Amino acid sequence: MMRRWLPYLFTSPAIIVFLLFFIYPIFYMIYLSFTSWDLISPTKNFVGLQNYKDLFFNPEFWQVLSNTIVYTILTVVISIVLSLLCAIWLNRKEWIYRFIQGAIFSPYIISLVSISLLWMWLMDPQYGLLNWLFSLVGLPPSKWLADTGSALYSLVLVNVWKHIGYNTLIFIAGLQSIPKEIYEAAQIDRASWWKKLTRITIPMLSPTLFFLLIINTINSFQVFDNVQIMTQGGPVNSTNMLVYYIYQYGFDFFKIGYASAAGVVLLLLVAIVTLFHFKFLSKRVHYR
Repeated sequence: MMRRWLPYLFTSPAIIVFLLFFIYPIFYMIYLSFTSWDLISPTKNFVGLQNYKDLFFNPEFWQVLSNTIVYTILTVVISIVLSLLCAIWLNRKEWIYRFIQGAIFSPYIISLVSISLLWMWLMDPQYGLLNWLFSLVGLPPSKWLADTGSALYSLVLVNVWKHIGYNTLIFIAGLQSIPKEIYEAAQIDRASWWKKLTRITIPMLSPTLFFLLIINTINSFQVFDNVQIMTQGGPVNSTNMLVYYIYQYGFDFFKIGYASAAGVVLLLLVAIVTLFHFKFLSKRVHYR
């Protein structure tokens, strides 16, 4: 009997932490989404589906949802494409390429707060380095974070810059696991660079691509720090994302029930996107 229960005894601390800090908050959030509570009052009034009704009939919510989806798509696609190209270029043993690998990975380990403050200075409309560089090549200055047309894309730029190093190193690890004999056979057959990329590299990297696609998608849906520091959802709600929207209604407006309903929507959205990845894209993954 001791032998049977010993594994559960060893794993019980992790299971308890998982239940207390992951599973219980999810069910408590679902419960709060059916109530009206201001975070201060000791009573929570049951309101049924009213919070969801207010959420879905609120045009601001649909704008925030649209911002989140556009941000996620742009961030994931640009980051993965650029990371793959960088990995193919840097997959060499010379010291200079190893130095560049470490250089592009360094933003990933820097605090997002520091990165946000750095990019706020770079994107300053009057004194920023980026507009100064634009002036050197004759391009007009941009308002970056101060313009509704460019603020969201500016956040995409910051997020891609931060995560491209991590994605590149993961791709390099995947490239180094591909047998060299396959490329040698393709070289003998006089295969072009494009055919090697599309017929060998990408199919053999499909497990790595699948992993990075899911991780980057979930991280993009959960963006909060740089929105809080750089834009606070502005200008005119053009950079407001779901997580920051939940934070606003929960801790600025004290509408916990409404914020919890938005949290449930975010949870379902991430779950649906993840299940879609596993249902349809996992069939294209080739494990060696």
